[in-house]
Amino acid sequence: MDNLRLWHKFLETIKPNLSSANFKSWFLKTSLKGLTENTVILSTPNAFVKETLSQKYLPLIRETFEKLLDKKVSIEFIIKETEQIQHEEENDFFQPVQTKSFLNPKYTLENFVVGPSNNVAYAAAQAVVQNPGTSYNPLFLYGGTGVGKTHLMIGIGNTLQAKNARLKIIYCPSETFMNDYVGAIQTRKMADLRSKYRKADILLIDDIQFFSGREGTQDEFFHTFNELQSKNSQMILTSDRSPHEIEKLEDRLKSRFAGGLMLDIQPPDFDTRVAILQAKCLERGESLPEDVMETLAASLNSNIRELEGELMRIIQVLKLKNLQPTMENIGSLLHQSPSPAALKDPKKILSGICDYFDLPLKDLTGPRRQKELVLPRHIAMYLLSEEVGLTVEKIGGMLGGRDHTTVMHGRDKIKQLVLMDRDVQKVMVEIRSRLIHK
Repeated sequence: MDNLRLWHKFLETIKPNLSSANFKSWFLKTSLKGLTENTVILSTPNAFVKETLSQKYLPLIRETFEKLLDKKVSIEFIIKETEQIQHEEENDFFQPVQTKSFLNPKYTLENFVVGPSNNVAYAAAQAVVQNPGTSYNPLFLYGGTGVGKTHLMIGIGNTLQAKNARLKIIYCPSETFMNDYVGAIQTRKMADLRSKYRKADILLIDDIQFFSGREGTQDEFFHTFNELQSKNSQMILTSDRSPHEIEKLEDRLKSRFAGGLMLDIQPPDFDTRVAILQAKCLERGESLPEDVMETLAASLNSNIRELEGELMRIIQVLKLKNLQPTMENIGSLLHQSPSPAALKDPKKILSGICDYFDLPLKDLTGPRRQKELVLPRHIAMYLLSEEVGLTVEKIGGMLGGRDHTTVMHGRDKIKQLVLMDRDVQKVMVEIRSRLIHK
């Protein structure tokens, strides 16, 4: 059996044991690099995937290959050689020669729930799909956290990719562009950076507000913007505020952004929240009665991300306690939801995370970079940002003087995992529960 057939057989064997999201996230971008007498060598796309596979899935991987090969083997992981050089923190990496960005398949225009708060933005997205580069370029989506900006942007990318697989589509958070720019300067690979971004057919950049005050980054992006616009390459940008409200953003960039279509997306109304809850349950194969959905929607007057997070929390607690999704049980769980002040103490949050993971506080907040500290530290970044509302600079200072881009990276990674990884969902539920009842 050759390597390709063996790898396909391996994927077929493990797929029933994994959720669809975990299978796509950790295995579809991995490949069988080589096979020696007693060693299976797997190639991973980046350090984060390598770490997750080695920490969470190594027994499953080894046992599956041993069954397929009918012998004992060891598993070795490598990172694709040309796709990254290591960044200063645990899992950050610069990718100067990457030609494609992974678009999260869960974000599509088909599963985007349309309501009064976002219907104009959705109509604009459809127009961009029909005439990329000409209808609205750039398309600038702004609004508060968790209102669906990223979903809509990546949904456009996925639709265009499905229509034309040869398109070079690049999606990146603003911190990735900033890190790539700094890395290109340090390694003297500005030509690689420009080749990566200026040859894109579609460029999607999230959270453009973090360009604030970064003069070199803004200058590089200004010229990238001009180059792409001259070729009618479609650009879609998101921000938590309008360009004119972003401090220390150059006027020439504000002018370029205003030259396209700028749309404000508001939090969802009640009917849209009900539809979102129904869609999220369907997406995950869960089921809740309609009256329960309406009670949740009425009780959770929040953004989409918080709405989904609370839905997942309640579903997880129901399963852990073996409770039926009745109005009585749901009501008691909603009553146990965090009060506005319950998770606002940074010291208690750090202490609670240390208790949960059985770590000394000095390790969590110190300079050590051992693998076992990565997840606790990223959870701390997430909770201090989302619950307490601290700036990334303040959080970095509390966690050993880490750079603000490192904090953004860790925070955003947990944001994604909370939506996709059931193990991380369970950890977050248990940590929140301990903090609330401590």
